Amino acid sequence: MLETIPPIFWYIIGAVITLIIPNGRFRATAMLLIPLAGIWQLLNIPHGDHIQIDFLDYTLTLFRVDKLSFVFGLIFNIAAFLSLLYAWHVRDPIQQVMTVLYAGAAIGAVFAGDLISLFIFWEATALTSVFLIWARGTEGAYHTGMRYLIIQVGSGVLLLAGTLLLVTQTGSIAFIDRGLVDLATLLIFIAFGIKCAFPLLHNWLQDAYPASTATGTVVLSAFTTKLAIYALARAYPGTEILVYIGCVMMIFPVFFAAIENNLRKVLAYSLNNQLGFMVVGIGIGTPLALNGTAAHAFAHILYKALLFMSMGAVLHRTGTTKASELGGLYRTMPLTMIFCVVGAASISAFPLFSGFISKSLIQSAAANEGYMVVWVIMLIASVGVLEHSGIKIPFFTFFGHDSGKRPKEAPWNMLLAMFLTSSLCIGLGIYPAPLYAILPFEVEYDPYTTTHVVTQFQVLLFALLAFCVLYRSGVYPVEIRAVNIDFDWIYRRGLRRIISSLSRGIDTAYSQVTAGLNGIVGSIIASSRRHFGPIGLFGSTTRVGSAVAWISALLLIALVTSYSGS
Repeated sequence: MLETIPPIFWYIIGAVITLIIPNGRFRATAMLLIPLAGIWQLLNIPHGDHIQIDFLDYTLTLFRVDKLSFVFGLIFNIAAFLSLLYAWHVRDPIQQVMTVLYAGAAIGAVFAGDLISLFIFWEATALTSVFLIWARGTEGAYHTGMRYLIIQVGSGVLLLAGTLLLVTQTGSIAFIDRGLVDLATLLIFIAFGIKCAFPLLHNWLQDAYPASTATGTVVLSAFTTKLAIYALARAYPGTEILVYIGCVMMIFPVFFAAIENNLRKVLAYSLNNQLGFMVVGIGIGTPLALNGTAAHAFAHILYKALLFMSMGAVLHRTGTTKASELGGLYRTMPLTMIFCVVGAASISAFPLFSGFISKSLIQSAAANEGYMVVWVIMLIASVGVLEHSGIKIPFFTFFGHDSGKRPKEAPWNMLLAMFLTSSLCIGLGIYPAPLYAILPFEVEYDPYTTTHVVTQFQVLLFALLAFCVLYRSGVYPVEIRAVNIDFDWIYRRGLRRIISSLSRGIDTAYSQVTAGLNGIVGSIIASSRRHFGPIGLFGSTTRVGSAVAWISALLLIALVTSYSGS
């Protein structure tokens, strides 16, 4: 029976419940059962291809369960439950419906066994998630949502184009390891890269996530980019260019996050940084590295959601997440502060927290395969993560200078969601065996070796020391109101200015060409008047006689020419 129910079915039912149940509290409570049903189904269904449908000349596989899809499907369902619990107090049916459908579409994409099904769910995630941005209700959120939608739908268009080209070449629509070998796989690769926020394709993330609602950002952080990580791991494992793409992703967000004032935007840059670790793991492509990617995606969804939850609670109570307007909130929001610190310790990969037991897999894989420069870049990136997410987020929000704000503690449902997420972060850090047991490959690995623990503590302690020295000496960037320029300036400002300049240039050139042509035509007309007008050479004689003379001359020329030709 379970084999005949597609995973998205539970979420469609949840959306219907949201629409037909008038009572807001009962509706929000009933929605919590939806991801629990998805988890129950996933834990009880055997691995294999389920729910196959014939479509034209192809077979669509809507429910493929294997070790890779199981890991991502499980954490997506867990994230959906935690997100719905966190947003339990929200009474906006649009947000509730779209949250459920967005999570369901992402889960449907994870279990898709063919590229056509993947495309359908891929686009569904874009169309449903944009409403979580528009729900903010501001003009800026509307424009941000439009930019987000254009980029996300564009990713789907590239995926469809690559799929159609692949079908013409191979006749297959299977969603399997393809490698980067031709134009079709390149188009699909770029489509995945857009959703994964590759360098120069990343700004939709920093643009959209901070513009969403306090609860919507938590949902957004869990699905879109991790779906892209899953897709890359499925179709492009061992593609070496991903190693170097991932290295750039790990490094460049560190500098932007250090100077950013909006703390939710800091977390968005940090998200990009963490994706870089996963992309490197996919590029290395060994069983240990791919296990590391899956484990890090699992852990990252939890601790990044926890950090966004804490900032969402602050936004909910204070109306802002700008570092320049916060500080001293530990006095009245102590529980939120504790949960934020747990998330900060997890993302910084402190031993006994979830980030440590997942990130170490990728670092060990890089060292084992001789990527020593990449390993060093990972250490540098880890220092940056500690600085901007491990220290900056909790310090400037709950400590630092006293903003004078004394908001109430977060609502109970937000606190409960943060407590459960914190428990998972700590539990996985202390006892990672259950997570390691469900990873795609059978690999023996112990993260708590003396060398690894000592090395990590050295990195973290020196990074803490560096922050303290820079902050006390006044060198560390202070929290100020500012708009930082990133690559999105190209299409939000620069491209607009270029088009405007080109338009002005075209208008000027058109005016000059038109004026020149008018001058030439005017000269021709004036010359004609001088020669053929009433006072001209050919018009000064009798008009009829002159015309007859000219016609006679032309006839004579025609006769002579005709005779000569014969």
